[in-house]
Amino acid sequence: MLERHLSGGPRETPAELPFDIDPPPALDQIAAAFQFSHFERWVLTLCAAVELDAATAALCAKAQGLTGRANPTFSLALAALPDPHWSALAPTSPLRRWHMIEVSATSDSLVYAPLRIAERVLHYATGVRAIDEKLVDYLFPIAAPETLPASYARLATQAAGLWERSRGKHQFPVVLLCGRETGAKREIAAAAAQAVGCALYGIRAQAIPIAPQEQARFVRLWERESILSGSALLIEYEELERAESQRAAALADDLHCPVYLSVRDPLALISRATVRLDVGKPERPEQMQLWRNGLGDLAPADLEAVVSHFQFSPQVIRGVSVAVEVSGDASPQALWKECVAQSQPRLGELAERIAPRARWNDLVLPEALHRSLREILLHVRQRPMVYDNWGFEAKNSRGLGLGVLFSGPSGTGKTMAAEVLAGELAMDLYRIDLSAVVSKYIGETEKNLRRVFDAAEDGGVVLLFDEADALFGKRSEVKDSHDRYANIEVSYLLQRMEAYRGLAILTTNQKTALDAAFTRRLRFLVDFPFPGQPERVAIWKHVFPADTPLGDISWHKLARLNISGGHIKNIALGAAFFAAEDSRRVEMKHLLAAARSEYGKLDRPLSEREIEDWLA
Repeated sequence: MLERHLSGGPRETPAELPFDIDPPPALDQIAAAFQFSHFERWVLTLCAAVELDAATAALCAKAQGLTGRANPTFSLALAALPDPHWSALAPTSPLRRWHMIEVSATSDSLVYAPLRIAERVLHYATGVRAIDEKLVDYLFPIAAPETLPASYARLATQAAGLWERSRGKHQFPVVLLCGRETGAKREIAAAAAQAVGCALYGIRAQAIPIAPQEQARFVRLWERESILSGSALLIEYEELERAESQRAAALADDLHCPVYLSVRDPLALISRATVRLDVGKPERPEQMQLWRNGLGDLAPADLEAVVSHFQFSPQVIRGVSVAVEVSGDASPQALWKECVAQSQPRLGELAERIAPRARWNDLVLPEALHRSLREILLHVRQRPMVYDNWGFEAKNSRGLGLGVLFSGPSGTGKTMAAEVLAGELAMDLYRIDLSAVVSKYIGETEKNLRRVFDAAEDGGVVLLFDEADALFGKRSEVKDSHDRYANIEVSYLLQRMEAYRGLAILTTNQKTALDAAFTRRLRFLVDFPFPGQPERVAIWKHVFPADTPLGDISWHKLARLNISGGHIKNIALGAAFFAAEDSRRVEMKHLLAAARSEYGKLDRPLSEREIEDWLA
C-alpha cells in the first residue's frame, strides 16, 4: 500500500489471506478484542511494520519526504491506508484510549506527530509474553497454590463461577474477599483465576497512584493488559487508613475487568456490583491435616494442643513446618516454641514484650490464690478436650476466650502472677501500653484495640492490660458526644473480649471502677490481698538473688515495714546498690537507707516503731 501510494496508484484494500490461521494472527486478535475499525487495524499494522521491517521504515521516510528511518504519522495513514476516517485520531478511539500507539509530543500538529506502537503491544504481536513495564512497579504476580484446604477451595470455586457466568456480559462483579487472612485471600483469588484461565496480579492500596491523571492512565494500561494477557487484579487494602480505602474503592469502581478486593471489612462501591466472600482461618480438621502434610514423618503423635491453641493460616503452618525440618528437632517442645515465635504479634509501640522469668516460688500468695492461678492454667491446657472433643465450641462459639481480672493494691504481685502463667504456658507476655492505645481522637482507640486483639489472635501470647480501669471503666450517662464515643469504646471492648480466644489478663487497683457488664464476661476474678506480716517475711526471704552477699539480716524486723511486695523489691534493690558502693555485704544499715528513700517516694513517714533496733 505504501508503494502504491508512492507511485500514485489507486488506494485499494489488500485481499484477505487465502488460508485460515488457528489461532488468528496476534494483530487480528488485538483488532477483535479492542473493536478496531479496518483503518485502525491498518494503522496499528503500519506502526508494527516500521519496528519489525527496515524496508517499511524506509518507505515511510520516502513517502513523507524524509531521509533515513521515519515513524509514520496520521497524515501518512490517512493518505495511504484504506477506509480512512478522522475519528481514529480522537482521544476516545481504541488506538488512543487503550494506549495502543504513542503520539509524540514533539510536534505541534496531531496529524504530523510521529506515531509509535506501544512496546507492550509490539511484544504481544511478536509472541513475547511479558507484562507492561509501566505496570511493573505497581504490581506483583501471585501464583496459584498446588493445593487448598477444602473450605478455601469452595470459595475459589464460587468466585470462579461468578466470573464464568459474567464473562459473556463483560460485567464482572467485584469479588470482596473479607477477613484478616491476607495470604489465604491471595491463594483463593489465584486459584479462582487459574480455574477460568487467568493469571493473577496484585496491587497494594498504598501503591495506587494518587494523582487523578496517573490513576486514569493506570486504569487504561491495566485494562489493556487484562485483555491482552487474560489477567485478573487483586487490590489489597488491609489497613485502616481512610485515604487508602477510598483509592482502593475508586480503582475497583473504575476498572472494567475481573477484580478482587482484599479487605478487612466490606467497602461500598458506586457503580460495580459486589459479591462478598468471608475468608477465615481453615477449619480445625483442615488445620490438623495441614500440620500433618507439612511435618510429614516429623509430626508428633499428639497435635491436638497445637491445633487448638494456635489458629494459624496455611502459610504460617508451612513456615513452621519448614523451620522445624531445618532445625532437625521435631519434639513437641520445639514445635511449640517455633509456634510461639511465629505468632509473635506485630504490635509496635502499642505493647511491651515481657520475657517471663518469675516462677511459682517467687510468688508469695495465700494458698487459695495459688489454686485459682492453677485453675486458670487448667482451663488453657484442657481447651482441646472440652471445646473440641466434648463439643462445647460447636454448641456456643461466643465466650470461648479466657478473660481474667487480677485486682488488688499496687505491688501485691498481679503482674508477677501474669508472668508465672505465661512462663508455665511457654508463651510470651505482652503488656499493653494504655497511653499509646487510648486516644482523644474519635475512633482511634477502637482502631488501636483492634490492632492489639487482631495481632494476638493467633494465640501465641498472653495479653496483659495493666491498670485496666482506665480503659474498661463504667459506661456513663450520655451528656455529650465524648460520653457517647467513650461508651462505644467500652462496648467494643466487651465484644472483642468475648470473642477473643486467647488468655487476656487485666489488672486493676479499683475493681469497683470496672463496668459490670465487662466483669460479667470474665472467666476468673482473682483478688490479691495486701500481704500480712507472715507473707512479708516470705517475700523478704525470696527477694534477694542467690548470688547476693547478705550480712546479718533479720527478716522479721524487715517485715514490720507495712508495704507490699513491689516496694519490698525496690528496697532490696536500693540496698544492694548501697552495699555495692561500700564493697561489702548487704546489711541492715543499707536496707534502712533504701527504706527511707522508698518511703520518701511514697510521701510517708518511716516510724520509729517500724525500724527500732534495726541497727542494734
